[in-house]
Amino acid sequence: MGVLTESVDVDCDAEGVPVGVRWRGRAYRVAQDPVRWYERRAWWAEDLRLPRERGAGVVDQQMWRVQVQLGPRTELLTLELVHTLDTGRWRLLAATSATGIRVGRCA
Repeated sequence: MGVLTESVDVDCDAEGVPVGVRWRGRAYRVAQDPVRWYERRAWWAEDLRLPRERGAGVVDQQMWRVQVQLGPRTELLTLELVHTLDTGRWRLLAATSATGIRVGRCA
């Protein structure tokens, strides 16, 4: 997988859990409890060297799977997001409709 380039804006609650996502000019609300896990990012492919005293936020990134919708009676979309802790940047990895159709994919 290449460098992901599609940025999204994410609104979070006080605990840092996503509650809303703005993507391609539309504002989605999170409709179900999001799922979070952590993955190591390939920092060596992006940086020549890991700076001293910059650990977990550079090496680990939060991965989120959120189900969102535009309104109460609209179709659910499942978004796979990555939150880079060091920069605070949110990026979209994939978007899938409730029927399993891939809506968008970044690579």
